[in-house]
Amino acid sequence: MIRLLVTTILLMSTFGCGSTVADDPVPEHDSFELRSELLDETRRLCVWLPPDYASGDRVYPVLYMPDGGVAEDFPHLANTIAELVEQEAIEPLLVVGIENADRRRDLSGPSTTLYDAQFAPQTDGAATFRAFIRDELIPEIERRYRVDKRRAIVGESLAGLFVVDTLVRESELFEIYLAMDPSLWWDDHRIVREASTWAPALGARKLSFWFAGSDAEDIRVHTRALAAVLDESAPETLRWTYSDQPNEQHRTIFRATKEQAFRWGLWQEAGLVDENERLPSE
Repeated sequence: MIRLLVTTILLMSTFGCGSTVADDPVPEHDSFELRSELLDETRRLCVWLPPDYASGDRVYPVLYMPDGGVAEDFPHLANTIAELVEQEAIEPLLVVGIENADRRRDLSGPSTTLYDAQFAPQTDGAATFRAFIRDELIPEIERRYRVDKRRAIVGESLAGLFVVDTLVRESELFEIYLAMDPSLWWDDHRIVREASTWAPALGARKLSFWFAGSDAEDIRVHTRALAAVLDESAPETLRWTYSDQPNEQHRTIFRATKEQAFRWGLWQEAGLVDENERLPSE
């Protein structure tokens, strides 16, 4: 009974929005509502634009993020992107934050494990949410803003699970995948159990995958296991790295590793990095 209680508390913490809530300054940004026929609800979007957006006709890549409301992770993440752009550490880009409605429904895939029913629906809400991003949100962003076809996605905890699930099931949707402490225990760690099958199949196009694991026991065992499989099975076209962070907690890892992830994973201006470290672009 004690073990079950401890496990339940741990699972609840690692399935929630784990990053520490703080009084972050809210950067200047666009905000609009988008009616989704797929979700049958209206979703609010936050869009950070790089400083030079208004001064020319340049087109930009886009970083998408679940947990992207003003009361969620959008402020601290957009502020970090702004700093890196100012330092010319990464190429100017747009940040699109998707405010949550029902994150457990939207970010979890199907599950055959009855235990998971305590924490989220087992009906593959992630597939519908991904269709919303693909068929409604991305076209709307491309209609409203000057963007190119380069796209990245970042998420932590349950949103990290969604990032990895998208890499597995619809890898063509983004070219860069960044996941902090993904909840890979979901569905009896199915993604990790099947990694030796799906990883080689990613060889059809050039992709980048960065992920990190904290000291959370029910996550780090699976992030480390995934890294071991990728060591053996990842195709040469997959640029990937695992950031093992045993000194970070689930609630701290997003803020602790986001700059590292962005510097490694996001697009670089020509000439700022060695050509061998350049990310592929379509």
